[in-house]
Amino acid sequence: MPIELRHLRYFVAVAHEGHVTRAAEKLHMQQPPLSQQIRALEQEIGAPLLLRHPRGVRLTDAGRSFLADAEAILAAVERATVKARRTARGETGRIAVGFTTSAPFHPLVARAIREFRRERPDISFVLEENSSGDLLAALRDERLDIAFIRSGLVEPQGLQVYELLHEEMSAALPARHPLARRPKLTLKDLATEDFILYRRAAGRGLYDVIIAACNAAGFSPNVSQEAPRIVSTLNLVAAGLGITIVPASLSRLPLEGVTYRPLTGRPAIKVPLNLACRRDDPSAATQAFIEKVRRLA
Repeated sequence: MPIELRHLRYFVAVAHEGHVTRAAEKLHMQQPPLSQQIRALEQEIGAPLLLRHPRGVRLTDAGRSFLADAEAILAAVERATVKARRTARGETGRIAVGFTTSAPFHPLVARAIREFRRERPDISFVLEENSSGDLLAALRDERLDIAFIRSGLVEPQGLQVYELLHEEMSAALPARHPLARRPKLTLKDLATEDFILYRRAAGRGLYDVIIAACNAAGFSPNVSQEAPRIVSTLNLVAAGLGITIVPASLSRLPLEGVTYRPLTGRPAIKVPLNLACRRDDPSAATQAFIEKVRRLA
């Protein structure tokens, strides 16, 4: 007879009650079938688990040993059941979140993670920073669950992108630059400057927005330097090698030798913040986080 969970429950009930009839009542079954199941369990194990006497039963040494393991198995099954139910409701699990270099500086990202963790403390987050292309590849390979990116999708291939918001841009200047004396700037004010940009291969969204805005303002920017990370562009600005344009949220990043000025006037320059995910992701936790981010946005 293969031992099943019901046999463990039968035995534990009898052991706790110390009486087969009372255990049968607790299990909502008749006493004879319960006695038969207990005897069949003993035959399968090859050892008596109970000593029968007129007023009830008591455990043998083998019965006490089996009871401890049976209770542990039933407790583990209960924990697994509860965990599965909570996972199905999105109350527990793990979410792998990717973001481009500039994305985590926007308060929306930190706020979404902070509030979601407060509401669902058993959800854990794994964070990864990378270029938009690498993030999208990681989504397709299921190494990431969602990604905050600055661009749209050229090749959807099972992915979906939600537009969250469009963020204004700021000019980042060397602290002693003459334009730093002005409280705000226009793109035309930067027409003769040397630009330091985040490499297009790593940040196509930012790069294309800046180039298109400059062209709309009537000039083609002189890109003198390109950097692999957006923070690297700010380090080059601090060294006096040129100016750059960054999402306004990065102006909250204090960096010695760099001054930020808002960009106003026409053409307006804004960069998107988008959320990418897999279309067929079945994770309730991931879907709940996506909904949270979209509500906050």
